[in-house]
Amino acid sequence: MTTKSIPLTDELHAYLVGHGAPPDEIMRDLAEETRAVLPQHAQMQVAPEQAAFLTFLTQLLGVRQAVEVGTFTGLSSLAIARGLAEGGRLTCFDISEEFTGIARRYWDRAGVADRIELRIGPAGDRLHELPHERYLDFAFIDADKTGYPVYWAELVPRMRPGGVIAVDNVLRGGRVIAPQSADDRAIAAFNDEVLADVRVDAVMLPVADGLTLARVR
Repeated sequence: MTTKSIPLTDELHAYLVGHGAPPDEIMRDLAEETRAVLPQHAQMQVAPEQAAFLTFLTQLLGVRQAVEVGTFTGLSSLAIARGLAEGGRLTCFDISEEFTGIARRYWDRAGVADRIELRIGPAGDRLHELPHERYLDFAFIDADKTGYPVYWAELVPRMRPGGVIAVDNVLRGGRVIAPQSADDRAIAAFNDEVLADVRVDAVMLPVADGLTLARVR
């Protein structure tokens, strides 16, 4: 028995993925294409166990209305879309036609394209287009780190009571303890903001690079 999360070796990580919900052929192909075509950006893709968790969480919450900020090549959006309840919709925000062009192909291949709306442009601006009411069941934030407070400010008031916001990269490879860059400092400050936000109950999990789950009151 241990009182904290154990570190993952490559072998233990493979075991963990294999004993959860391992990626299917479509997800494997998407991950491999991303690494091959965008090697300098491939680290932006969510981990396989994180993708499985997003599908599981979306199903568990019975999500019908979801938002994703930061789509990249589409692995996380594919995972969320697969977990949506019947008639559910996912609205994705990203700034790159190039990256999301890959995402679109895999959404089509997986048969979930009809559940996803992609809006290209700065999410800080385009989130204003969403209805100003508490209707969202789930949101996933995984975009530019300095923009997290803006996305949080736009999304929390739009979450239904009991809705959940998931926020990626909240540990920054451990550098939140001693920030080394503007992104590190931004995430450290954001984590403090979430902790102090009386509108939510939040927990930080050591999944991949750190994942915060915040349930809106």
